[in-house]
Amino acid sequence: MGDEIVERGDGRIVAIEVKLSTTVRDRDVRHLSWLAERVGDDLLDAAVITTGKEAYRRRDGIAVIPAALLTA
Repeated sequence: MGDEIVERGDGRIVAIEVKLSTTVRDRDVRHLSWLAERVGDDLLDAAVITTGKEAYRRRDGIAVIPAALLTA
């Protein structure tokens, strides 16, 4: 669906991917995993925004966040 990279002034980044899915599989985070391998410690965090109902952190450290939690 979409990808965003937010870069701080010091060059460290947060990577966000948006998926129109309730579940997140390994193939859904392949780009985030690829990025993590390339930038190493400069990646502060990585997350997938989903249509699911629960927030959690995957074993690989990638956060899964329901879009509904981002609304006011």
